[in-house]
Amino acid sequence: MQSVSSPQTNLAAAKVLDKLAISLLEAPTAGCCGALAQHLSAEKKAALQMQQNIDAWWPYIEQGCEAIVMTASGCGSTVKEYGYLLRNDKAYAAKAAKVSSLCKDIAEVIAAEDLSAWKNLGAGNSIAFQCPCSLQHGQRLSGVVESILQQLGYTTPVVSDAHICCGSAGSYALLQPELSQQLRQHKLNALKAAQPDKIVTANIGCQLHLSSKEQPVNHWIELLAEQIDNV
Repeated sequence: MQSVSSPQTNLAAAKVLDKLAISLLEAPTAGCCGALAQHLSAEKKAALQMQQNIDAWWPYIEQGCEAIVMTASGCGSTVKEYGYLLRNDKAYAAKAAKVSSLCKDIAEVIAAEDLSAWKNLGAGNSIAFQCPCSLQHGQRLSGVVESILQQLGYTTPVVSDAHICCGSAGSYALLQPELSQQLRQHKLNALKAAQPDKIVTANIGCQLHLSSKEQPVNHWIELLAEQIDNV
């Protein structure tokens, strides 16, 4: 979904990683991570999608790739569970465990790099970060993106009730539209409370759910990509 609805996200990630001298390889036959099918209890379809991704990534793993990078935290949360979800699959269990061990959110990759050359990148900009449930609860990476942004000079106001879902939650926005919209409004109110210059997130589902013409929401990696040429 992200590749179609927000292709600039992966382009931005590739640009930032290139600036950090990290080579990025694309697996052209990789597809949906299987998260949505798994959410809907379509376990056979989810398993098939997971197997197809493992097959797509495996040649690169054999060549020594250091990480499988995710720019959508919902996908990352699922891929990090491949080893568990396919633990009883004799043909894929070991490979799935390896894939899960290599999976990293883009924030984990960037947080491990020396960002001192970019320390004033965001000076004077206030950024409200919506930390997706899949990032803070699923992957337990609360505060990582905010720390990166702060290192780069951005101001990141505290968002109230940050632990509460934005209302997207995979298929929840489709199955429970009324409650989903209530959660959306609550989240937007919290994000806009400090009147930030921009609102960013780390998951395409949250981004599409929260964003509007009046209040656009982008992936946080796009902030860096927009400004690193000026460093």
